[in-house]
Amino acid sequence: MLIEKIDAILPQTQCGQCGFSGCKPYAIAIAEGRADINQCPPGNEEGIQQLADLLGVKPKPLNTAHGLPKSKSIAFIDEQVCIGCTFCIQACPVDAIVGAAKKMHTVIGVECTGCELCIAPCPVDCISMIPLSKQIVDTKCEPYFTSDNMLTRENEMKKKAADHARIRYEQKLKRLKYEKNERTERLAKLTKAIKSSYVTSATNIFKKKQSKLHWNMK
Repeated sequence: MLIEKIDAILPQTQCGQCGFSGCKPYAIAIAEGRADINQCPPGNEEGIQQLADLLGVKPKPLNTAHGLPKSKSIAFIDEQVCIGCTFCIQACPVDAIVGAAKKMHTVIGVECTGCELCIAPCPVDCISMIPLSKQIVDTKCEPYFTSDNMLTRENEMKKKAADHARIRYEQKLKRLKYEKNERTERLAKLTKAIKSSYVTSATNIFKKKQSKLHWNMK
């Protein structure tokens, strides 16, 4: 399916810079003609070229109104400053931040996509981005890699990381949907119980009034 093919090209940072809530919604918009192929800063020119090849259109420069490309980085929380507000946990699209209310939070570095969505909600500015090394393949451990082989290996690792991030993003969406449905069910049961209690109380009051009226008539 076209949407899946487009989504497979996108970097899965889930940053929202494209103007949509995540990579999948952006992929859907591209497939439906509601968005252009040059709205993803993390994907940059490489991603634009791949999308152009897939859709059979000419590539175009990145639309910088959506932001500029940045080197890969991950979030870091200053645990001495963190107040445990949980805002960053809620903002993270891939559940890469762990912690509890009024408790210290920390980032799971290997899961962070570098989306930066956790920075703005933080009320104490305790989150910063740490750039990662550009060299993904260790030439000391693998000295026989040529430049072409290294590029291939690097692309494979990027694809693997993107696929993993997509899974975590989809898992969070499922969790949020489940929690929402659970809250809705609890509220419905509570409302029903309150209504039932009110009706019972009103009925009892009515019966007492009727009984009192009956004795007064005697």
